Amino acid sequence: MRIAHIELPEKPLFLAPMEDVTDASFRYICKQYGADMMYTEFVSSDGLIRDAHKSLEKLIIHDYERPIGIQIYGHIPEAMVDAAIRVEAAQPDLIDINFGCPVNKIARRGAGSGMMREPDKLVEITRRVVQAVKLPVTVKTRLGWDEDSKIIVELAERLQDVGIAALTIHGRTRCQMYKGEADWTLIGAVKNNPRMKIPIIGNGDICTPQQAADAFNRYGVDGVMIGRATFGHPSIFREIRHFLNTGEELPPMSVNDLVELAKAHFHKSIEVKGDRVGLLEMRRHLATYFKGLPNFKETRSRLVTENDPAEVIRILDSISQIWG
Repeated sequence: MRIAHIELPEKPLFLAPMEDVTDASFRYICKQYGADMMYTEFVSSDGLIRDAHKSLEKLIIHDYERPIGIQIYGHIPEAMVDAAIRVEAAQPDLIDINFGCPVNKIARRGAGSGMMREPDKLVEITRRVVQAVKLPVTVKTRLGWDEDSKIIVELAERLQDVGIAALTIHGRTRCQMYKGEADWTLIGAVKNNPRMKIPIIGNGDICTPQQAADAFNRYGVDGVMIGRATFGHPSIFREIRHFLNTGEELPPMSVNDLVELAKAHFHKSIEVKGDRVGLLEMRRHLATYFKGLPNFKETRSRLVTENDPAEVIRILDSISQIWG
């Protein structure tokens, strides 16, 4: 598969951009487990043009992460163009525009999937960003705003016509949020539209290797993007790739393997963000690696409240000793 100049393997697997999840340390781990392409956390165009520290931090990428895209969101055309130019200076492999985020604080302002109510403006913002930068521009969006406005087939054509290099579609409307099942039939309709020439990447409810294989085989998508299923389970990329190549499932990771994974992630977080911030931001990840362990409540509480990095490592080692 190819996105503009970016060469990817056949049936590539993408890490979805997720706020407060896909930071540099988590991307490092996902790359180790086989993510073919990754994205940063999404970045506010308003934050970038105000030089907000948190937004600027998200532009920091590393060569070992490539190919990598930086995703921006917003609803003001001029701000989106300015933000795209600033992102280009950070030298990612591509710029992605977020027209898919459904959370209220973004969508109600008209950004993210809120833009699905204004398709003409959505297309115009995309056109202006494409014209403003030399990097490939891609888009991530949803099927529409609600059940009565699933506009994705026509919208995909319009986005292709203004020059995007690839399109990722989440198989829900904005009003669905993350409820119900993703509708892959409309993703397939876009992919199988004879007018469409750019790669189509499907997203939504990919939680198992079998579901990923079905997305490729049944709907013909060029790539699969995985989001929430990676949280606490970055090895899903390796599991899917193995299944696609062999038709066989890998055995689940042992508790000892999960401990080593959690420790590697923790060390990377400390390395990237320092002891205090690295530890605090790992709290949302640590316990997710051990979901389902019996009688884990007390250990989980210690993991997500401990302030000493060395003690966190000791707690993780104790998990191997007790449950391994």
